[in-house]
Amino acid sequence: MFVTDAYGQETAPSTEGGHGAEAPADAGHAAGTEVPAAGGHGEGSFPPFDASTFPSQILWVAITFGLFYLFLKKVIMPRLAGILDVRESRIAKDIAEAGRMKGEADAAVAAYEQELAEARANANTIGQQSRDNAKVEAETARKSIEASLEQKLAEAEERVAKIKATAMQDVGAIAEETASAIVSALGGKSAKADVATAVKSVRS
Repeated sequence: MFVTDAYGQETAPSTEGGHGAEAPADAGHAAGTEVPAAGGHGEGSFPPFDASTFPSQILWVAITFGLFYLFLKKVIMPRLAGILDVRESRIAKDIAEAGRMKGEADAAVAAYEQELAEARANANTIGQQSRDNAKVEAETARKSIEASLEQKLAEAEERVAKIKATAMQDVGAIAEETASAIVSALGGKSAKADVATAVKSVRS
């Protein structure tokens, strides 16, 4: 191992009077504790690169690595595993929730489409029923109007027939009177029965 320069330069304490002969011995002892001269063991080498310290360095590296490995295994890795488990469970929960919401959305869309189809079918049915009812009502109204017109036409024909009969009766009487007047004007005489018979024969 290295010895500091301060330690190498230390000297024995000086003695008082009569002991001057011991100074060379102490000086020799101090000189023996100095840092080895150039070319000696360990002179000028960096401790990590000193071959004599390799075993201790390897030992400390192994100890340090072992402690670091234990720290990772006992502290870091469990925490990372816990974090990963939490995230995995959260992701799985989110995926399950998304799947559930998607299922609900699909069910809602299917129900909406079914209701829309039923509404269209009901609308078509109602429209068809309305058209059928309108046709029935129109047909009933037409028949009613036709019956009313036929009744009015029959009544009108009956009135026309009565008027015609009345008119024909009036025409016969007028013809008889006219014929009687003409015969009288011509100076002839005719019986009323003869004139009526003659008029009836002409009318027939």
